[in-house]
Amino acid sequence: MGKLVVSEFVTVDGVMEDPGGGEAFEHGGWAFKFERGEDGDKFKLDETLNADALLLGRVTYEGFAAVWPTIEDDAGFAEKMNSMPKRVVSSTLKELTWNNSALVEGDLTNAVTKLKDEFDGDILVAGSATLVQALVDDDLVDELRLMIYPMVLGSGKRLFGDLDGTKSFQLVESRPVGDEGVVILTYQPKPT
Repeated sequence: MGKLVVSEFVTVDGVMEDPGGGEAFEHGGWAFKFERGEDGDKFKLDETLNADALLLGRVTYEGFAAVWPTIEDDAGFAEKMNSMPKRVVSSTLKELTWNNSALVEGDLTNAVTKLKDEFDGDILVAGSATLVQALVDDDLVDELRLMIYPMVLGSGKRLFGDLDGTKSFQLVESRPVGDEGVVILTYQPKPT
């Protein structure tokens, strides 16, 4: 059975909007202001190479689909991103152009349950703030991996901005990467 893993770049004040730049967000590209070091790069590479599939919301899918097909690298990151199965949650998209992409249809809980049955390994969710909030609200997340950047933006889309209620997680790993204060925090749902 697969495991749903939410992996995000987040500022200390919880902003996750446009870490790489390229969107209309005034603070876009904030993640590039810090060096996450070889350990941080290896973490992201290993996480991607070990994933069986991507689950994305519409906005993140459109952003990824616009750039990943044109990227090449020696490490195999781009090849994995372009070749792995991608499932997209959207009520407006009708056609998906990125290789191995399919729309998720029907109830989100049922769809994620089917995905966990379909894939044995990690089903990785990146970006996709609205989707992540729905997944957390519905208790569908098996693991949160947050790469925290030591800055406060004061504005922007927050990772958990519109949650419906409270959720408890337990810290299972904490490790700094690079020399500029970037930290990876890994959480799993706290048993009830």
